This record gives sequence, C-alpha cells and structure tokens, in this order.
Amino acid sequence: MNLRKITILLLAILLSLPMAAQKRKSNKKPKPAPVVEEPQEDPRITNMREMTQQIIIVDSIVVNKDQFLASIRLSSECGQLMNTGAFFRNQLQGTLYLNEMGNKVYFSQPDGHQQQLYTADKLGNEWSKPQPLQGLSEGIDEASYPFMLTDGLTFYFAGKGEESIGGFDIFMTRYDSRSGSFLKPENIGMPFNSEANDYMYAIDEANRIGYFVSDRRQPEGKVCIYIFIPSDTRKTYDNSKYTEEQIRNFADIASIADTWGNGTERKAALDRIKSKYATHDVPGQMVSTGDAASAVEFHSKEANSLYQKLLKEQNALDIVNSSLDLLRQKYHKANASERNRMKSEILKLEEQALQLNASVKQLTKATRNAEINSKNHK
Repeated sequence: MNLRKITILLLAILLSLPMAAQKRKSNKKPKPAPVVEEPQEDPRITNMREMTQQIIIVDSIVVNKDQFLASIRLSSECGQLMNTGAFFRNQLQGTLYLNEMGNKVYFSQPDGHQQQLYTADKLGNEWSKPQPLQGLSEGIDEASYPFMLTDGLTFYFAGKGEESIGGFDIFMTRYDSRSGSFLKPENIGMPFNSEANDYMYAIDEANRIGYFVSDRRQPEGKVCIYIFIPSDTRKTYDNSKYTEEQIRNFADIASIADTWGNGTERKAALDRIKSKYATHDVPGQMVSTGDAASAVEFHSKEANSLYQKLLKEQNALDIVNSSLDLLRQKYHKANASERNRMKSEILKLEEQALQLNASVKQLTKATRNAEINSKNHK
C-alpha cells in the first residue's frame, strides 16, 4: 500500500472518531431536573385559618405603637388601659389594666429581658406587693398587654412562645378561684392573630365594641387598631359558602369592607361609638382618677342619692376583696387541714364579691342614666 492510500485511511479513521463519540453521548439518558421542595406551611396556621372567626370589623386606624393605648377608649365601667410606669409613677416599661372599681390591676413589667404579667390589689389607700399571675407559663415565654372582662374571670393577654404562630399572639384564659390560678391559655385564632405581632384585645361591654391591635402590614413603629363587634358565641365561616381564597382573605383581613355584610350592624355600632363620645361616658362631672370615680357635682338629686349608695357598695366590695386577698395568700401557705377550714370562708366571700360587683355595676349605670335624663329634661 502506497503512502497516499495510508494517509487517506488514517484521515478517515480520525474523522469517524468524533462522530462515534457524539453518537455514544446522544444515547445517554438526560439527567433529571433537580426537585425543588416547596416549604410546607405550619399545620397550626392552616388549621387556624380554616377556623377563622366570623366578625364584623367596623373600622381601623393606624397609630404609633407607643401611643395606641390612648386610642382605645373604654367605658368607665369596663376599666382603663395605661402604661405601667404612668400608673405606678416610675420608669417601669409595660402595659396595665385597671378594673372598673379601681381596686385591682393587671400589668406587665420586665423580668430580666422579657415582659411578664403581675397583679396587685388596693388595700385601703395602699397597693399590695405585685404577685406574678399563676398558670400562664405553659407554652408562653413572654406576656404583656393584659385585659380582664368585667366578670373578673375572663382574661386576655398577648403572649410569645411555642404556642404563638408569629411574634406576639392574643390568648384567652379564665381564673380558677378554687386553685387561685389561671387555666392554660388558649390562642384565640384568626383573624385576631397572624404571623406578625398581635398585641391588645379589649372589649367595651357597655357599648358592645371590641378592639384588637396588630402590626401586620405596618411599617416599623406603627400598629393598626381594628374596631369590631364582639359576639357571645364563636361563629366560623362556612366553607360551602366561601371559597378557600375568600376565607384566607378574611383571616388576613385583606379588606375590612368584606366583613360588613349589608352594613346594618356596622351602622348601629358606629352610632353607639358616636353616642359614647358625645356623652363623654360620664354623668355630671364624674372623672376617672385611677381610683373609683368621684363625683364633683350632680345636677340630679336622684343621681346624687344613687351615688351615695354606690360609694357604700364600693366600700363593702373593697373590704371583701381585701379579705379575700389575705385569705388566698394564707391558703397557699397553709397545710391540708387549714385549707379545708379556709375553703368555705373563701367561697362565701367570693359569692359576696360577685353580688357586690353586680350591685356596683348596676348602681354606676343607674347613676349615669339618672344624670343624663335630668339634663335631657331641662
């Protein structure tokens, strides 16, 4: 074979090699695309959304976070909200609820680097030593923003910990007078709670108006106060009437107007709010001072007479509550036989306190109405 033929043969072999390699490469199966796992939502959030409470949100306002307590204006018979330091006239950081009788406070103050809840009672002209609230620690690392209903048993607060779905969530519990402790707190769910911070929950029972506060979708340092109509029973959205997206919007409060229905209940609530501010929620010149309300002047003789009865009932209630507080403190330190002896006395005093509390509320309302009626007939 001559040189020319050998050269042609070698060139042919070399040219065929890349084609064979390409053919072998094309026979290989393509690698599967990497699977990207989507993050799974916390099942608690999913379940909570499905159980979103159906409420009417009357209105909402955005305010500075450090000033929102002043924007929640409760009727005098529903107590007062204020800063802990302002009430005790010190530098303590926290929030405080003073009951309608001015003789019991629930408040938060720093415990290390976190806020915790305490209570104190007025004994004569002095406040007792603050005591930590018992029964709230399970699943709650930090607690603040307290509010107690006028029944003296149903307690709301904002807590942060493994039981919350965001930062702070709103929780509800009830006071067990037999154990002197609160029951395990329950997360009140959506729309009150979210993956943001949800702080205050307060009810003006006299005017059937509720408030809750959240920093969802708000810039740093701002919160939104939602004004809603509270209900005696919890009603959730019917998933046969609403789509999943609609229920999600209700849970997230995408639009408060979506909660208004035909607008009748909202209008009635707005009228109640307007009437409340128009009358300033006080008869005569009754002013709230952080203690019991004091009458400077009454235009109505009937109102003045009712007020004297109110003062007597209030004084009797103060005495009963002071006695109860002392007995409860002794009860926790007593042995079994001493506790059995004190139990019946505590139950008797608690019954008296409930009756006196109801009487004080009724007389407060009657005094106010008598004064307002007197002015209206002039």
